[in-house]
Amino acid sequence: MALIKWSPFLEPFEEMDKMLSDWPVMRGNQTGFMPAVDVYEDNDNVIVETQLAGIDPEKVDISIENDVLCVRGESEKKSEVEDKNYYRKEIRRGSFYRSIPLPTHVESDKARAEAVDGVLKIFIPKAPEAKPKTIKIETKKK
Repeated sequence: MALIKWSPFLEPFEEMDKMLSDWPVMRGNQTGFMPAVDVYEDNDNVIVETQLAGIDPEKVDISIENDVLCVRGESEKKSEVEDKNYYRKEIRRGSFYRSIPLPTHVESDKARAEAVDGVLKIFIPKAPEAKPKTIKIETKKK
């Protein structure tokens, strides 16, 4: 039996989302997979990272529309082993699609992506109105 780490601060639907993602019917494509992503930001960019080891970056499509990032592509099986000879088959192959709502408004036309050692890293500049603003406090003497 696998241990599941308990966290009292889960987002409201995170548990349900995890449960449903394990059902093949809910994944849409039974032979495909959904790559995990990390989304974080610095002062100027929203940065999205995902591991796409073994996938040709030329076969990955990235688009941004209405502050939603979409990453899609395909992992090809390049093995000569027949399916019936497997003892265990856990590596997922096939097409994938991931749609990620971005946490702030972005300038999609200035986004860039790089692939290094199987990790795809997408840099999306924040829109000027979304960048943090510093307000100086004026002091007056009486």
